[in-house]
Amino acid sequence: MQFPFLYLMTPNEEPQYVGIVSLLRHFGWNWVGLIVPDDDNGETFLRTLTPKLFESHLCIAWTMMIPRVSVHLPFELLLQKLEPILSTFRQIEINVILVHGDRQSLEALYISLLYFEQFERPPQSRVWVTTAQWDYTSLPTGIKLSSESLNGTLSFALHTNVVPGFQDFLENINPFHSNIYFIHMFWLTVFLCSFPMHHLYFRDANKCTGQEKLSGLPGSVFEMGMTGHSYSVYNAVYFVAHALHNIYSLRVQQKGRRDGEKQDPWNIHPWQLHSFLKTLHFNNNAGEEIFLDEKGDLAAGFDIINFIIFPNGSSQKVQVGHMDPLALEGKQFTINGSAIVWNQKFHQLPRSTCVESCHPGHSMFVQPGKQVCCYDCVECPEGRISTQMDAGQCDKCPEDYYPNQKKDRCIGKRLSYLSYGEPLGALLVSFALILSGNTVVVTGIFLLYRHTPIVKANNWGITCALLSSLLLCFLCSFLFIGWPGKVTCLLRQMVFGVIFSVSVACVLAKTLNVILAFMATKPGSQMRRWLGNRLALSVIIFPSLIQTAICIVWLATSPPFPESDMHSQSDTITVQCNQGSDLMFYLVLGFMWLLAIISFTVAFFARKLPDSFNEAKLITFSMLVFCSIWVSFVPAYLGTKGKYTVAVEVFSILTSSGGLLGCLFFPKCYIMIFRPELNTRDQLVRKRSGGN
Repeated sequence: MQFPFLYLMTPNEEPQYVGIVSLLRHFGWNWVGLIVPDDDNGETFLRTLTPKLFESHLCIAWTMMIPRVSVHLPFELLLQKLEPILSTFRQIEINVILVHGDRQSLEALYISLLYFEQFERPPQSRVWVTTAQWDYTSLPTGIKLSSESLNGTLSFALHTNVVPGFQDFLENINPFHSNIYFIHMFWLTVFLCSFPMHHLYFRDANKCTGQEKLSGLPGSVFEMGMTGHSYSVYNAVYFVAHALHNIYSLRVQQKGRRDGEKQDPWNIHPWQLHSFLKTLHFNNNAGEEIFLDEKGDLAAGFDIINFIIFPNGSSQKVQVGHMDPLALEGKQFTINGSAIVWNQKFHQLPRSTCVESCHPGHSMFVQPGKQVCCYDCVECPEGRISTQMDAGQCDKCPEDYYPNQKKDRCIGKRLSYLSYGEPLGALLVSFALILSGNTVVVTGIFLLYRHTPIVKANNWGITCALLSSLLLCFLCSFLFIGWPGKVTCLLRQMVFGVIFSVSVACVLAKTLNVILAFMATKPGSQMRRWLGNRLALSVIIFPSLIQTAICIVWLATSPPFPESDMHSQSDTITVQCNQGSDLMFYLVLGFMWLLAIISFTVAFFARKLPDSFNEAKLITFSMLVFCSIWVSFVPAYLGTKGKYTVAVEVFSILTSSGGLLGCLFFPKCYIMIFRPELNTRDQLVRKRSGGN
């Protein structure tokens, strides 16, 4: 009712709360004590700040409500009121304590700190973070704290600036030539001298001469710089002065236009300043723009002051930061940590946490019932990392990266495929080339001895088809080695399936040819008409066409394609061919096994036929080797990952083909080269006619 228009010339307290949270987070202090006065002011501060701390995961270790006391109370009563404070300081070691209140409400804290310095050791050397309401340089009468207690204090203070001429004005003040209100009482108090002419005396003190200089006083008695409170008063005076100037100027102009009217331009009522104060903008002598925000509060921030007490008792205030709500987002809070002088108890940046910080590679886990700052450190799960201290959660690496051993950074996965340049690939290539070379040599030997009985007795046409298919089997292994491209993936399994089917079909044709040749020698046998290339060609082509049809259906429905497997191996990207359809892949293998089993069965029953050049024994053993390799292929194929899966298949192709080559052709080459006496027609006829 009395003050309908209120303009606060001190900044709103909201930026101070934001600054406190920013300061604690900047230094990593998440476990702090809180001291507030036991009054409405303290409860309001606590009620406003606590949610902001919790939102930023900052915890209050304990809260102390300071009772209002006086140094003049009896010592026993004083100790009784201070005992809760003293007990808390003795039991709980917190490096950072946030203090809110003014000099009167916090007098109990001063006395408690003095008590520890004089009667208990060590003193309460902490990092005190104070609000702008507490002027720690203005100590109660009779209290003098050493540098061990308040040295290194960080305080939010009302913003101030250097006003030109202000310090010269202070240095030139003379109480005998100044009309400053109460100047003589102030002079007597700070210089401990008397003014007899004004009836102001200080016991056993000399007369004040007026030559005393305020600059010679210690900072704890008088500051030569303009304090935040004085700067607010300074701006308030100029605010009103500018408003008066504007209204006077307006009235002078109006008077010039209304010469006939009688109006006193200097007769101004306070309420008439409202419209001028609300929109006023001006620059003060310190060069700062002064104006009010939309709420009618001074648009200003807070300075962050580092209070330094030297061993000789002198002190100094150093501005180390600023909280400016008008600055751009992210630049409102600034602080120069390297300029801060900490309490001598701390040799480096003080720590104030409930637990030791979680190192990179770990994340915080809060147990139920505990404050969020009192967490456990849990190692990041597989595939995740944390790069910061006290990470809230572990982050997943991108698909083409994997965590290092410490799980504090992601490492690019290496590409993996069966290449020609690595030892395994080079070994398989060498193996394939050697077997291919052996096939060419065997083919050359058979060409050289093609007119001999041992070659003629085994059907030259089937032998050539089998040797050609075996050579292609060895060469098709190159489709599995190297970068798996789109065309390679399409051809890989198809070529392998068809060529192997031709090889096994050739073996089956050889087996049937042996049986028919023996049966044709019996008198009156009708089997002679089945002998020849027609039956052998049918046995080779028909299974090959069936396998080709299966492969065509595979290509038409779900063809293989190249892919990058990111997940099978944590540190590797496997570049491989996706089969498209596992069912079709195993169907191709199954048909090849069926041919092999049929060939093995037929050869097994024909193994004892009386023939010097009977291949049934060799075919039986070769198909046994072949079937054994491909039966063991399935568990080995399913039990490996990445390029080793391809290596298993290549190895099976080479060994099974090599088994056929070695078991079927090497014994014959041995006879042709080293035992030519056995490679005669007489030997063949004798064995056939004699049995045995």
